[in-house]
Amino acid sequence: MKKWRWLLGMGTLLAWGTAIAQVKDMPGGPRVNQLNLHEGVTPIAHDIMWIHWMMLIICAVIFVGVFGVMFYSIIYHRKSRGHVAAKFHEHLGIEVAWTIIPFLIVIGMALPATRTVVAMKDTSSADLTVKVTGYQWKWGYEYIDGPAQGVKFLSNLATPRAQIENKEPKGEFYLLEVDKPLVVPVDKKVRIVLTATDVIHSWMVPEFGVKQDAMPGFLRDTWFRAEKIGSYRGQCAELCGKDHAFMPIVVDVVSQADYDKWAADQKKLLASAADDPTKEMTKDELVARGEKVYATNCVACHQANGKGLPGTFPALDGDPFVTGPMKEQIHTVLNGHPGTAMAAFRDVLNDVEIASAITYTRNAWGNAGKGKDPVVQPSDVTALR
Repeated sequence: MKKWRWLLGMGTLLAWGTAIAQVKDMPGGPRVNQLNLHEGVTPIAHDIMWIHWMMLIICAVIFVGVFGVMFYSIIYHRKSRGHVAAKFHEHLGIEVAWTIIPFLIVIGMALPATRTVVAMKDTSSADLTVKVTGYQWKWGYEYIDGPAQGVKFLSNLATPRAQIENKEPKGEFYLLEVDKPLVVPVDKKVRIVLTATDVIHSWMVPEFGVKQDAMPGFLRDTWFRAEKIGSYRGQCAELCGKDHAFMPIVVDVVSQADYDKWAADQKKLLASAADDPTKEMTKDELVARGEKVYATNCVACHQANGKGLPGTFPALDGDPFVTGPMKEQIHTVLNGHPGTAMAAFRDVLNDVEIASAITYTRNAWGNAGKGKDPVVQPSDVTALR
């Protein structure tokens, strides 16, 4: 199973590099006609590159040596030239050589590789810890310690739907741009603690030499220490469902001073934008907020026109489930729907966001003015949690 997950991850990386390298160099991403691994900006990435070249050279030398001797023997010691095959049995020197030499080669390859693998798993003495949660199909980030302790947000694909649907030209960062990147300080050891809420995802940033599975019900961790300021891009490298290609990763590496400023700004924003679930909101306020929540979290499955994807995701436009009593719809958004691809949003969205999204679906498209409970207040969601 691990072998197939590794192959899928490599396939994702190769497809990503091929698709984008056809356009232009991407900052923090692949280069035009790139054939080699990413150069990397972390000690682990540098070690991976060195091991890659070391093993490639060893394999090339063995290839040339073995096939060189073989073809030399075929050409210059062929029967037509009068050569007769030598006959010998249990030659001690040859038996010792073909045992000792491969053993030494394997040890020479294994020692640096083992040292790097051990270093990759050593997450101790981290300067900063961030919890990363994989969702279908987005990433959630929560800062566990440091100046940004308590800051948490969802990072969604920022590429416009019009580009994905080929209605406008592709942007420079097509499918590799997000609304909120992970921000970390330069030259600091950052520990990433990974989990998932639904299926297995994989957090991969090639420039960091990092690829770690995020598994529901488990905590896995990895780390990186970026040595260069800049933006670095990756993707989910585990085939996780319909929108697997639409959950990119962007990490902004900044100076310590800029990171401290960003952390302070984020805390102020969280305090000022904190939603009050007890507040009574107007229909217009809920619909306006809900349209944004729907566009970020629901549009990929149920579509911007509310028609859904036949056979996979139901239409919300004209659905009696949406125009009926609000209780069932609230329960479904909170807890998901067993046996379907409908995910639970109780831990992803707060009560104001859920109430807004539901109110929007009840007043959008052809649902406006129809059915019961056209307005759902945050307190209604709170009561059913």
